[in-house]
Amino acid sequence: MAREIRLGLLDFDTSHVVAFSQRLNQKGVANTQWVEGAKVVIGCPGKSDLAPQRIPGYVEEIKNIGIPLVDKPIDMLDKIDGLLLCSLEGGAHLERARPFLEKGIPIFIDKPFACTRKDAEAIVELSKKHNAPVFSSSSLRYAEEVVKVIAEIPQQERVGAATWGPASLSEKPDKNPGLFNYGIHAAEILFALMGPGCIRVQANYQKDTDQVIGIWSDGRIGTLRGLRAGNQGFGLTVFGKKAVRSQVVGTGTIYRELLKQIVTFFQTGKAPVDPAETVELMAFLEASNTSAANHGAMVDLSK
Repeated sequence: MAREIRLGLLDFDTSHVVAFSQRLNQKGVANTQWVEGAKVVIGCPGKSDLAPQRIPGYVEEIKNIGIPLVDKPIDMLDKIDGLLLCSLEGGAHLERARPFLEKGIPIFIDKPFACTRKDAEAIVELSKKHNAPVFSSSSLRYAEEVVKVIAEIPQQERVGAATWGPASLSEKPDKNPGLFNYGIHAAEILFALMGPGCIRVQANYQKDTDQVIGIWSDGRIGTLRGLRAGNQGFGLTVFGKKAVRSQVVGTGTIYRELLKQIVTFFQTGKAPVDPAETVELMAFLEASNTSAANHGAMVDLSK
């Protein structure tokens, strides 16, 4: 039997630290949500410039799960096989990941992977230099409905897609700006359906809605609608060669399914989502924000 993977948990300003730990350590959640193969063995509450007020409450919940804590991230280095980097702020991830990558420790980096294309590329460069794999994904990529549509309508049959979902804005606009804050979930579904290859982006921002149009290198068009009013659930439409499929996307098992992918990543050292696609997704979000700030100007991702 393979040895259970020892994971460290860094930065406690998001509910994901509790959701992940409950499922991996099989405590405080229904056994239908349990995930095998890895356990969180140590945690560091860390710091937060975006939501420091959240940390004390999550610290207590992590303690109740029975996970020992340390004061400094480096105190986890020799005690873990992999790291769950959960900082709410994408802009913090490069420097938080650096000491672990330099030690060759693989990392799952929670969304958003970064908040600029430059930072995203720097993380991937560090990963390659030190042979320390990285993986990042929104849990929505692995929602049951998304996985089912992808299986039933092959990539070559999809001629376009549209997604929608909540797009609440950051409490601090300079942290996780625009779509990086919550619109990333709908963007992740869009890339799961379209695949990489977006070359141009045009976006419009209104008080209650974001509308983003992405043009792919093969001429396909993908669109995203970010919602801040009305019903704010998730959904998708796939335009296929033979049929059009629209589907509301549920969230009941998304953490469990993401964690299965995370465990496989730590077991194999291979990211389920190519880091190059993750970099492109960050470029897409950055370009969307740039376009929206410039009255819907088209932004070329090749520049």
